[in-house]
Amino acid sequence: MARRKGGRSMGLLLRVLIGMAIVAGLVYGGLYALGNLVEPEPRDIVVPVPMPRAAPVNPGG
Repeated sequence: MARRKGGRSMGLLLRVLIGMAIVAGLVYGGLYALGNLVEPEPRDIVVPVPMPRAAPVNPGG
């Protein structure tokens, strides 16, 4: 069988696409594991809220 001129680039494209699919699968699997296997630890959060300033009283106005 004779090799075509563009045959190698198609193989490279296929390898790149397969590599990207493997990386995407690893990322998806990691996110799935974090979402379903890791339980969050509840804890209290304290945020100080400043008192609102009172508007100045203007008796004559």
